[in-house]
Amino acid sequence: MSKSLLIISRQAPWSGPGAREALDIALAGGAFDLPIGMLFLDDGVFQLSQGQQPGALQQKDLGANLQALPMFGVEDLYASERSLAERGLAGNELNLAVQRLDDSALTALLDRYDQVITV
Repeated sequence: MSKSLLIISRQAPWSGPGAREALDIALAGGAFDLPIGMLFLDDGVFQLSQGQQPGALQQKDLGANLQALPMFGVEDLYASERSLAERGLAGNELNLAVQRLDDSALTALLDRYDQVITV
């Protein structure tokens, strides 16, 4: 039986390669039918905001990759309620359906997965 994997994405989409690497890991694992969840934490919640302008920074849009997660079997998507609130992101401003978790739910989430990767 495959071990479950939680990927924690903590970087804003354009602050470095971390956001794209987290998505690549999730998509690759999903393609191999691994039980994967993805948690957006700290500045990683900025990946979920709508209306990003990656072209201004000569970057590729991560939105298509985010939307592909469920198609690759990565359906357990979470975001820190505190991280969203601290960055002024409301639920209707997100481009992906995620479960919003408070701090105690985050602790329980970490305990549910066999392995955790933070990117």
